[in-house]
Amino acid sequence: MGSTYGKIFKISTFGESHGVGIGVVVEGCPAGVDFDTDFIQSELTRRKPGQSRITTQRKEADEFEVLSGVFEGKTTGTPIALIIRNEDQRSKDYSHIAAQFRPSHADYTYQVKYGVRDYRGGGRSSARETAARVAAGALAKLLLANFGVNIQAYVSQVGAMKLDKFYTELDLSQTENNAVRCPDPEMAEKMFNYIDDVRKKGDSIGGVVNCVVKGAPAGWGEPVFDKLHAELGKAMLSINAVKGFEYGSGFDGVAMLGSEHNDAFFVDDKGEVHTRSNHSGGIQGGISNGEDIYFKVAFKPVATIMQDQESVDSNGDTAVVQGKGRHDPCVVPRAVPIVEAMAALVLADFYLRNKASKL
Repeated sequence: MGSTYGKIFKISTFGESHGVGIGVVVEGCPAGVDFDTDFIQSELTRRKPGQSRITTQRKEADEFEVLSGVFEGKTTGTPIALIIRNEDQRSKDYSHIAAQFRPSHADYTYQVKYGVRDYRGGGRSSARETAARVAAGALAKLLLANFGVNIQAYVSQVGAMKLDKFYTELDLSQTENNAVRCPDPEMAEKMFNYIDDVRKKGDSIGGVVNCVVKGAPAGWGEPVFDKLHAELGKAMLSINAVKGFEYGSGFDGVAMLGSEHNDAFFVDDKGEVHTRSNHSGGIQGGISNGEDIYFKVAFKPVATIMQDQESVDSNGDTAVVQGKGRHDPCVVPRAVPIVEAMAALVLADFYLRNKASKL
């Protein structure tokens, strides 16, 4: 149950960090969607490890295989199964923590819940699981592209280093031009150097990923419990290391008066309804209103650091956890395609749910 997401466009991921591979089964994808292999692979390449010296040096090509659901370049309407085989496992890097609980990891909670855990890279709790989400999210993007929906995420903050520009002031086409995935070249360089300095000290740092959805029509979302922003929040908070989510004006909106915050409606030259401002973040009453949907996702510092840390072991004895293995000093550069993928999965599901909600 905990590995499945979606009501109609539904995904179930499987696999562990140091197992045979990571995979996903996608159900509910309509037949006839162009299955662009190159695009899906390019999305996985954006997420894969070893991209620069500020990411984990684990070497994985992250090439995917199609096991079912695709014929002659198009989806068939049946379950689509994809697998990404692991190639560079170093399980011995984790033998020292077989009986120790790493601070701020899922080691202790998995042990308590299941009575057993895969200590090799965290097993199922590893962020490597997100490769399967990116593959499925790429397929969701291909579906959404048929309706002009575009999803663009970027890094806006690393530690206290914050890009104080609204997305409308940025050229988001510059996002992929640097290792940090920040669309402001000057700030990107500063962020890169900061992350690299943190890495050299054997430490880690957190950050923020912003995401903008353009082209989503009005009417996507459900009232009450399945509000669009609630599902986006759930999807983002399901990503490893995420500690916060806000959309639209977010927490800054509390300092505004209602007369300032309300988004006034008007009819444009084409006879279409729009709002003059967008503090709502493209969502009102839990349903998209046709304006840009924008939100932020906060990521904590990566829990594995190359420093000794006090902890306990499975016998309840005091232990010292030694930092070993290959890990990102800052997760946000590689989290950009993951955030986009989860947003695409939410929107693809709501597109199909909306089709079923009226004649």
